[in-house]
Amino acid sequence: MTDQTIGESTTHLSAEDLAALREHLHEQRSFRQEQLRQLAGPTTSRAEDRLQRQTAAQMEVRIKLTASARMVLADVEAALTRMDEGTYGICHLCRHPVGRQRLMIVPQARYCARCQQVKEAIP
Repeated sequence: MTDQTIGESTTHLSAEDLAALREHLHEQRSFRQEQLRQLAGPTTSRAEDRLQRQTAAQMEVRIKLTASARMVLADVEAALTRMDEGTYGICHLCRHPVGRQRLMIVPQARYCARCQQVKEAIP
C-alpha cells in the first residue's frame, strides 16, 4: 500500500485501488474510442443519409462533441501512461499527491483539488 501524507490529508492508494482505477481508465478509453467512431461513422442507407443531413447548429454540436471526446481520451491515455511510469496520482503543479477520493471520481485527474480550483480561477 502507498501512504503519502501532506499536512493533515493522507492519500491511500492500495494495489486494489490502482487496479480498479486502471480498469476504469480502460473502460473510459473504450467508451471514448467508440464515441469517436460513432461521431465519425458514415451513413449506411439513403434513409439514414436523409436523416443525417444536419443543420449548421447540429454540425457544430457534433464537432464540439468530437473535440470533447478527443480531449477526454487524451487525458485518459496520459493517466494510463503516468500509471505505467509510476507518476500517477501526483499533481502536475504542486507535486503533492492527488487525493484518493478525487482519483476515484476523476481517475484521469492531473491536479489535486486545490490546484484544479486555482487553475480554473485563472481566466
